[in-house]
Amino acid sequence: MTEQIARLLNIMVILRDPERGCEWDRAQTHETIVPHTIEEAYEVAEAVERGDIQDLKDELGDLLFQVIFQSRIAEEAQNFSFNDVAQAISDKLEARHPHIFGDADQSDDTRDKRWERLKAEERAQKGAKSALDGVANALPALLRAQKLQKRAARTGFDWPDKSGPIDKIHEEIDELARATSSSDEFEEAGDLLFAVVNLVRAYEIDAEEALRAANQKFETRFRGMEELGGEEFSSLSLERQEELWQRVKRQERD
Repeated sequence: MTEQIARLLNIMVILRDPERGCEWDRAQTHETIVPHTIEEAYEVAEAVERGDIQDLKDELGDLLFQVIFQSRIAEEAQNFSFNDVAQAISDKLEARHPHIFGDADQSDDTRDKRWERLKAEERAQKGAKSALDGVANALPALLRAQKLQKRAARTGFDWPDKSGPIDKIHEEIDELARATSSSDEFEEAGDLLFAVVNLVRAYEIDAEEALRAANQKFETRFRGMEELGGEEFSSLSLERQEELWQRVKRQERD
């Protein structure tokens, strides 16, 4: 394993070499390769969802290369190296698991509280002043909403039961319906989505995963409709398309 990591690190050095490297790789910066890093992370998730182990291996390699790439750019600027990255995450994991790498109490309750305390201490060391500090702005909006809500809930700012977010959703629906300008509609639509995430969180459901599953279900059903409707699908009436939709749903149950 060490041999292959060393090989990959050397490949990255060659690709970034000012004289014999790849023109595209040499031109990249931390900022320009971020979209590629995000894309590779999503492709890992997609391979997992499909249960494609071979593709998962390939996609994990692509994601690892992104870590190598970012680390090489930083090393060229004399900021840090890949070895520093590996050391930092190793130190962090050992510090967060004293019940494994030390002699701390291993009870579930104590371990969970310690985990949150250690993470809070890490944020404080980085200068965090708010419970919301450290929730990355680059996260998908749905995932970030849930993380913000969870952080706020740890301070006690949360609905006591599901009736709170349910009432809030109805309130936001009414406000969206009463909006009189596009800017108001935009704002109220965001508030409604945020309230829905709060309700989903109350059911202890991961909103991002739930929506991904719903997206997949819709895509599968819609493709089934297209197949049943044939080449004339787009010209069918809405009523006929609805019939096909219901037919696809019945086929799922059969």
